[in-house]
Amino acid sequence: MFWLVICPLKGLGMLLDVIDVQVMPKYVLELKFENGERRRFDMAPFMDEKPWTRIKGAEVFAQAYCHLGTVTWPGNVDIDPETLYERSIPLESHQGKAA
Repeated sequence: MFWLVICPLKGLGMLLDVIDVQVMPKYVLELKFENGERRRFDMAPFMDEKPWTRIKGAEVFAQAYCHLGTVTWPGNVDIDPETLYERSIPLESHQGKAA
């Protein structure tokens, strides 16, 4: 009898959907993931890269919404939910509290 053990690869976590987004000043997103975790993601470093140049400007950026588990803007501009999770920082208010 053989046992197959599947272990997640280092750096590859579980895919978590974004279920809420709040737009903050200076291209910052406050995100809530399906596991209840709240995190902050800084989009500023991406804003001069395609396709995000299309949403540069406070008025357009503020139109962010959740769609299919990630953050999306008008014109089908979105960002990978893994990127949002891996490059974001936990919000202090989430530490040790139930969502």
